[in-house]
Amino acid sequence: MSGYLSIRNLTVRLKGGAMILRDVSLTVRAGQVHGLVGESGAGKSMIGKAVLGTLPRALEVVSGQIILDGTDLQTLDPKERRRRIGASAALIPQDPLTALNPSKRIGPQITRRLVDILGWPKIAAEARALELLEEVHIPDPARVMRSYPHELSGGMRQRILIASAFAAEPKLIIADEPTTALDVTVQKQILRLISEMQSRHDTALLFVTHDLGVVSKVCDTLSVLYAGKVVEEANMHRFFMRPIHPYSAALLAATPTYTDPTGSLTPVPQTVIDGVEREVAEHDMRAAP
Repeated sequence: MSGYLSIRNLTVRLKGGAMILRDVSLTVRAGQVHGLVGESGAGKSMIGKAVLGTLPRALEVVSGQIILDGTDLQTLDPKERRRRIGASAALIPQDPLTALNPSKRIGPQITRRLVDILGWPKIAAEARALELLEEVHIPDPARVMRSYPHELSGGMRQRILIASAFAAEPKLIIADEPTTALDVTVQKQILRLISEMQSRHDTALLFVTHDLGVVSKVCDTLSVLYAGKVVEEANMHRFFMRPIHPYSAALLAATPTYTDPTGSLTPVPQTVIDGVEREVAEHDMRAAP
């Protein structure tokens, strides 16, 4: 299993407590979009945080490898790991209003990573920021550079976060539910923009979402997560035509459709949940010291 990002048997738990991620393995290849799907609380965002080294202090990596461009990040000292991630990976966060500093203008927030982490001259970083704002279709980028976050719409703020993520040409971007805080019309625009930017820059993209409809539009492959355990990994065509795991099939069956407006939603059957819970419990028994 090789790729620009390879996670192998990653296990994360509360220090001295419950398991959060259970033997997670997945691969994101260069130029590929890999979806990470699951219910709220399944551990999707924790996988992204583990890769970026931003896990909460209450959590610890028990075992496993996080291999980025051939190097296991778990073997690096903290300073070298931060340097490697800063040069190679970036995050598109979920909520643009909280991700941007309300007391600072947009320009310095885009250029900070280029200047502070990668050592770019300030003039070059500002020129790159203007170029990126144009690339994400923001009108009058010079004015936006001088603006504060509250002066911009939610869609514009999310476009700025996308521009910031691509600023240093990272080889891996983690998009953590980047459309959740936006209305439906803006969501479609942002998804199209992320796909355009990913394709143009040939970036490996780990796309975290709970929405199978979004996955079907932007991803090449996906992993289905339940209670911190990957229950299925597949390419998009095979997954939607023939899901293998019962939980995956139940998720697809529970996805709303618009062909029958009188139809009711189909919940995931309790028998399927019980089966996955047994798999999780068996894993934890095997992993117990």
